[in-house]
Amino acid sequence: MPSYVNREKCDGCKALDKTACQHICPNDLMVLNKEINKAYNRDPSMCWECYNCVKICQPQAVEVRGYADFAPLGGSCTPLRSTDSIMWTIKFRNKQIKRFKFPIRSTAEGSAVPNGGFETHGDLNNHLMSCDPQASGLKELATIKN
Repeated sequence: MPSYVNREKCDGCKALDKTACQHICPNDLMVLNKEINKAYNRDPSMCWECYNCVKICQPQAVEVRGYADFAPLGGSCTPLRSTDSIMWTIKFRNKQIKRFKFPIRSTAEGSAVPNGGFETHGDLNNHLMSCDPQASGLKELATIKN
């Protein structure tokens, strides 16, 4: 299910120019209504259900109904974010509660290597991009000769 904003909880990230959910949405769907200082998903049909907006929202105003395999109708899936992890609370229809804690990232902020440490074939925006030859089972990557 696409994300939606609970207007009762949304504080518009304290009326900054850009909300956290706007900043992180890979499809640029989250928008701030500056008249009421509340965010909203401008096109739910285009939502990738990546949960980025749900995970970054400090007041827990962005919600997504969980998938039926772990949170069937009547259940909920709520993240609680801290500085280094996210605690997911899953409430099932039978009122059973499960909690799972996951780290936010496996590398220190700002230290991620864009090419994963593998040799790049020129510009990362090139159609050849960057790839791991070992993962493909090849000794080396095929390249297009000019």
